[in-house]
Amino acid sequence: MADHMGRKEIAYLHRIYRQSERANKGAILDAIEPRAHGRLLDCGCGDGEFTVQVACRARVSEAYGIDCAYDRIDDATDRGVIVTKSDLNAPLPYKNCFFNIVHADQIIEHLVNIDLFLEEVRRVLRPDGYAILSINNLASWHSRFSLTLGMEAVPAHVSNEAKMDDASEPLQEVHHPSQSDSRLLLFSFQGLAELCDYHGFWMERLTFAGYYPLPPHLPHLTCKLDTVHAAFLIAKLRPRS
Repeated sequence: MADHMGRKEIAYLHRIYRQSERANKGAILDAIEPRAHGRLLDCGCGDGEFTVQVACRARVSEAYGIDCAYDRIDDATDRGVIVTKSDLNAPLPYKNCFFNIVHADQIIEHLVNIDLFLEEVRRVLRPDGYAILSINNLASWHSRFSLTLGMEAVPAHVSNEAKMDDASEPLQEVHHPSQSDSRLLLFSFQGLAELCDYHGFWMERLTFAGYYPLPPHLPHLTCKLDTVHAAFLIAKLRPRS
């Protein structure tokens, strides 16, 4: 279907999608509370640019990152992030109760073993710490629209290798940069809440951000009127004692 869309339409969707991602990052920063002299773990830290923003907002003394991509780790290290190359489907290579904050932005939907990941986040968090998870919202309007047309819910993927054609997906590469970039599972807010509860967390705060593909002046108002169909869910979790 994307073949029938012009460059202007694709460019528009790409621009609005990136705007939604910026709204997601803004909501994450709003949820951060300071942990002076503490430790932050950013799961899927990439090049470390946003890791540093989160660390500055949290006022931590040490920012750790974990990622499986060699090509981005050097950039994160250059930014002062203590980076470990590891697969997030495996146990986290850190001691129990080591971190004050664990952050994962659009990570768990890429994992094969989400249960193990949440167990590990619970293990490495201090009892007085918290986690911030941001994920794509299965109940978003653009996902519902895609399902109505008989297409996959955006941005879910049906293949670890190839991206299938979808007019509402602005990132139209034929292949995933790596298998870890494919999204294996999406959540609604209720599903996320129930999963986190099962793994010993209580949800202190749930925020919705980004109303892709609405034009720039509408998402802020829409978030106030409609609190469940945004593009992203941002959950602040605390371990139950």
